[in-house]
Parts: sequence; C-alpha cells; structure tokens
Amino acid sequence: MRTALVACTIAALLTGCQAGEEAARSEAFDAIAADEIVRFTGTEPFWNGSIEGGTASYATPENPDGTRFAVERFSGLNGAGYSGTLDGATFDLTITPGTCSDGMSDRSYPFTATLLVGGEMREGCAWTDRQPFSGPATP
Repeated sequence: MRTALVACTIAALLTGCQAGEEAARSEAFDAIAADEIVRFTGTEPFWNGSIEGGTASYATPENPDGTRFAVERFSGLNGAGYSGTLDGATFDLTITPGTCSDGMSDRSYPFTATLLVGGEMREGCAWTDRQPFSGPATP
C-alpha cells in the first residue's frame, strides 16, 4: 500500500498537479537537458550517484564504488524521472526543481531528488554541471 502511495505521489510531482499558471503548462520538463549528467545525494541513509545518458551509478557507504545499471528517462510537466532495476529491486528517481538542502552542509542545490528503491523512499538533492549547487566544494 505504501509503495502505491509513494508511486502516486511521484507521478503527481512529475505531471505538475498544481493550480494556476503551472497547471496550464503542456510542455515536458526541459530544465535538465538529456545530455547533462545529473548528480544526486541524500542522507539517512547516506546515498549518492549520477545519471549519464541511459546509465545510472548508485553508491552507499556499504558500496562506495557504486553499482552501474541502465535507466530510462521520462520528462513530465514538473520534473524528470529515471527508472531502472538496481540489484533486482526497482529504482525510480524523480528530480524536480526547487531549492534543496542536504541538512548536513552549507550547500544549496537547485533540484530535489525523491528516490524509491526496492519499496523504500529516500529524499535528497540534485544538481548538474549547468545548474550546480552553491556553497563549499567539500562540505
């Protein structure tokens, strides 16, 4: 039940279910170009990774070198989604615009990241080279 609720929430974020001017938009999200490398990070538990083209890399303290796997991109009205399979578990990452703090550093990120991996929801932040974070290079 919780997985279905999280999936519906992520779908709503991507489709831009908002009132006013935002709801009138009918073009797909284009704030992140398909050729950009998307980097993402989160805390509790710590996780990070990147997406370049159709390949994602996902790392945790238990797997610092990370795992690489294929993902497909979807552009909704209010964000980009990336879906694949990580070690036999579903991997659904949603990137939406909005100032984000990782809560651990003085960095400010241009995107929020919502990750559903194997039925577990994680929240974090994201950035690209064209839209970098602000703050210290090494937190």
